[in-house]
Amino acid sequence: MGRRVRRAPRALPRALPRPAGSSVTTAAARIAAVLPDPRERSWFRAPGRVNLVGDHTDYNEGFVLPLAIERACVVAAKPATTIRMRSLDADGVLEVPADGGTDPASVEPSWGRYVAAVAHELAARGRPAAGVDAVLASDVPLGSGLSSSAALEVACALALAHAAGWGLEPVSVAEACRSAEEMATGVPCGIMDQLASVAGVEGAALLVDCRSLETVPVPLPEELAVLAVHSGVTRALAGSEYAARRRACEALAAKLGLGSLRDATMAQVQHDPFGRHVVTETERVLEVARLLPEGDVERIGTVLSESHASLRDDFRVSIPELDVLVEELVAAGALGARLTGAGFGGSVVAVCERSTVDRVVEHASRRYERRTRRTPTAFTCRAAAGAGRIAPGGASVAA
Repeated sequence: MGRRVRRAPRALPRALPRPAGSSVTTAAARIAAVLPDPRERSWFRAPGRVNLVGDHTDYNEGFVLPLAIERACVVAAKPATTIRMRSLDADGVLEVPADGGTDPASVEPSWGRYVAAVAHELAARGRPAAGVDAVLASDVPLGSGLSSSAALEVACALALAHAAGWGLEPVSVAEACRSAEEMATGVPCGIMDQLASVAGVEGAALLVDCRSLETVPVPLPEELAVLAVHSGVTRALAGSEYAARRRACEALAAKLGLGSLRDATMAQVQHDPFGRHVVTETERVLEVARLLPEGDVERIGTVLSESHASLRDDFRVSIPELDVLVEELVAAGALGARLTGAGFGGSVVAVCERSTVDRVVEHASRRYERRTRRTPTAFTCRAAAGAGRIAPGGASVAA
């Protein structure tokens, strides 16, 4: 029997770069500092996410287990005749018509392609945006595998829909933003990132069925710390083999006569490494979702490490730096660790007992830097609420 802890008492175009050292409150404060009157604007926040387990299963209609994090994109907007946005984290000012008719590929600055694509997708769904004059800032590190682009898309979607007087269900926001991501990058993606951003629950991971889009909060044990550790290698999704992996999975499902690999059995895929990963990763997601309420942290850690091995050996999306980082985190006392996100760079997620966080981070970071000559950046992830409107300056959630 693994060690148990107490249950919690409660159930591409570049997006916006930001170092990993600040919080959403800081992002909002930075915006407030440059506005003459922050209260004349409507403020919106959309978090990034870390995926505890379940990578490359979302576009195969499987299960994932992400949690929304405190680091987020914040947008402060007021009505205008066009969509005009300024970022405090990147050069250039975006200005496009509000009708959603602009081809995102033609938009400069490049981060504005995400915004133009969101406006296009809202219009395509019969919810055309209204013009806004907006300032935005993000604390989600760029290229980290923590969904900086999804946070940008969701925050902008909320601001644009609010300005137009439209109400949108969370799943509708996620679907529009997923389509916008594909339009902006030219790379197909699953819906996990956007759905985690809109539907996150404070204190809980989110078990997501990527076929039905049903979400079930799974409370995190209070003594289990979740660490996100950036490898120092920026992930370039559009330049990676992500799209090739997705095509291979779709081709395998078609060969098996299945709608998706969600329905495959191990007997059907045992000789195909991509299919083998999808089937076993889905099993790992469901196992961790069962283990979290029980507080079996040792087994949870083992499952995460098994996930990394599968992503490395079967799905082949790891890189040497991620492998070294996982190895050093476990050697330093983490219960388990795995790459998180699409792979090919970005971050590792690790779990450890809360009392060991400082030691694990210090020892693993020092040895990782010595072995790779790269400086990692680590922070503890607190499971945060999903996207929504906030008070000016981000002090509290607005009514």
